[in-house]
Amino acid sequence: MPPERTVYPYARPVAADDALRVHRGLAIPLSEVEWRATTPGGPGGQHANRTLSRVEVSFDVEASAALGPRQRARLLERVGPVVRASASESRSQARNRELALSRLAGKIDDALRVRPARTPTRPTAAATRRRVDDKRRRAETKRRRRPPGPDD
Repeated sequence: MPPERTVYPYARPVAADDALRVHRGLAIPLSEVEWRATTPGGPGGQHANRTLSRVEVSFDVEASAALGPRQRARLLERVGPVVRASASESRSQARNRELALSRLAGKIDDALRVRPARTPTRPTAAATRRRVDDKRRRAETKRRRRPPGPDD
């Protein structure tokens, strides 16, 4: 069974204006995305050895004009200066291009998402009591397993 793939349903790869739609507020022009096509790795015979169906797309965060200063800073902090995505599942280069663009948009969107700050909480009294009781029970079990000492 093939491994689970991350699917980004909210990323629409290519729009009519030749831009990669990351989310509602961000569209990256495809002129800022670099493409590279290579032969897919692994077995596959002559087709896999001769066709350039694996697609790798990369986006240079530092050189982008589409990003605002806060977006650029967040992307640089979370994913680095270049974001890359690749696809080689399909025999078709066009389909792999769509998959790679969708994954790139998903990675960028995930990196730009502002996560809410975690508010630390304290365990309830009942949870603390259960934890201590479990520790006491476990210690008693281990004590019973020990060989008898010279005093026993």
